[in-house]
Amino acid sequence: MNLILDSRDQKFVLQELLHTEDLCQMPAWSDFSPDMFDMVLKEAERLAVEVIFPALVTGDREGCRLSDGQVFAPPSFRRCFDLYREGGWINMGVLPEAGGQGFPMVITMAAKEWFIHNFAFFCYPEPAQAAAHMIEVYGTEKQKRTYMDKMYAGVWGGTMALTEPSAGSDVGNIKTKATRRADGTFRLQGTKIFITSGDHDLTENIVHPVLARIDGDPAGTSGISIFLVPKFLVNDDGSPGRRNDYAIGGIEHKMGLHGSSTCVMNFGDNGDCYAELLGEERQGMKIMFQMMNEARIAVGLQSVAGASIAYLHALRYAKERLQGSSLLEMKNPEAPRVPIIQHADVRRMLLWMKAHVEGMRALMCYVSYCVDREHGTETEADRDKYHGLLEVLTPICKAYCSDMAFKVTELAIQTYGGYGFCSEYPVEQFMRDIKIASIYEGANGIQALDLVGRKMGLKKGMYFMSLLGEMNAAVAKYQGKEALKDLAGDVGRAANTLAETAMYFAESSKAGKFMIPVSNAYPFLMLMGKVVMAWLLLWEAGVAREKLDEIAAGKGIHPSDMQSLNLLAKENADAAFYIGKVAAARYFIKHVLPEVDAAAKAVKSEDLSMIDIPEESFAV
Repeated sequence: MNLILDSRDQKFVLQELLHTEDLCQMPAWSDFSPDMFDMVLKEAERLAVEVIFPALVTGDREGCRLSDGQVFAPPSFRRCFDLYREGGWINMGVLPEAGGQGFPMVITMAAKEWFIHNFAFFCYPEPAQAAAHMIEVYGTEKQKRTYMDKMYAGVWGGTMALTEPSAGSDVGNIKTKATRRADGTFRLQGTKIFITSGDHDLTENIVHPVLARIDGDPAGTSGISIFLVPKFLVNDDGSPGRRNDYAIGGIEHKMGLHGSSTCVMNFGDNGDCYAELLGEERQGMKIMFQMMNEARIAVGLQSVAGASIAYLHALRYAKERLQGSSLLEMKNPEAPRVPIIQHADVRRMLLWMKAHVEGMRALMCYVSYCVDREHGTETEADRDKYHGLLEVLTPICKAYCSDMAFKVTELAIQTYGGYGFCSEYPVEQFMRDIKIASIYEGANGIQALDLVGRKMGLKKGMYFMSLLGEMNAAVAKYQGKEALKDLAGDVGRAANTLAETAMYFAESSKAGKFMIPVSNAYPFLMLMGKVVMAWLLLWEAGVAREKLDEIAAGKGIHPSDMQSLNLLAKENADAAFYIGKVAAARYFIKHVLPEVDAAAKAVKSEDLSMIDIPEESFAV
């Protein structure tokens, strides 16, 4: 077993849950085949295990270096980046007409899950791909040929330069200004902070999409435009020319992701920072949000990968670490020591981790599948349906998954005990690296406000109702299955609670009590995240139970004879896997999902203590 992700679970989601082979019947992917999907994922696994994973710890220890205005990435990342670029991984999901390979998004995301566990490394190629996609959609033909082609090829890098010292989530307060020149270009002046891969030595040039306000344009987000700022200006033959007028003010010293060059960037200190307008003037936020939404999905995937690697390390340690005797022999001082996986509390932590990792993986694959169905289907109704599901689920992907991933890494450390707190074991790095996921690309509190204040009301609530319809369909399907009917009933009741709480928010707003949904936006997002997880895990359990029953029938075992099935699991890997899927769903639905009722009760109490308390009373 590798220690990055459970390839059997990934195949289960792709092939047995979502039936991604059906995508090959759609015109957009008719040139692909299931065998091709498998081949690509096997190659992704090979590169990840042999090259990307070994650089995880070394990159953290090497860190980045700033010398004479140039940032140097960890030396161990050089081979990773070169092989990643040469393998065509950067543009695998890009449309062929833009120079890419055109793989479905769900297969692209599955491949990236193999790599994104080393997110410090992934911070170099991924922003470049996202920035190139922005140019693909909004750039001129000249900009595409000048910048996009090389960025998709991995020859040039890219970033997203948004945040300023006085403007983080408050983007409308940016101070960076753009001055128009007679030739149609602009000159930028200002400072950006927290710029991922703002500078490095892995590519020969870097193109920065930068938010700025043109002189004379209105304040707030409506007056913001977006510009392309290359590190080196481009010569007529396409080669890098003179250095642009911006400087790296420093590398942020961070809790984790030490291998990622998070930079302070000072533009135009000499008044000559060349910039090109991307898209139309005063459309900067609209254009940037394309990249932001893609980044939020990427953070969800980062969260799954970070949780997965932490869980698998904890699982291996629990199987190998001998400590304590069996509970049945606790009074026998001569009893042999047993692996800690035999202890009840360790098993509780492991099953909590397993359920969340597998639920999050299902969510990320499902959301990616929605992207494919939106673009691949022929009917407008289906396109709108899958677009709506994507809209509503994006905040859950980013916020719920990132917070739960941090919790998984915490439990992984707890599984290791004291050794987990020591740097000689990697789990402490997993926690340090994953914490940023709940903060960047829109902090999770912002995601919650986006969900409650905007996403829930889209299409007059029809997108949210469509999601509830998918949940209720799964509940109805499995309520008639003896082994799953109690789980289906629990999920159905939780979905009703979710719907009722959403309606309560709407009624509160109409009654002028708008602070109730605002103050409880984050608890609501967590409530909704749990219901979404329960729905997906129920769906997974339903598919797994059908497969398990087939195996049992072939062995002459009654489906209800769990003792015999558990014995079969010792010699039949498929039986073991499917039993694990059902167990994960049962644990989550019986032990985690009940938290939904408590959250709904708290919301409906209309308690606004967090608003009413005087600032002076937080501490005297």
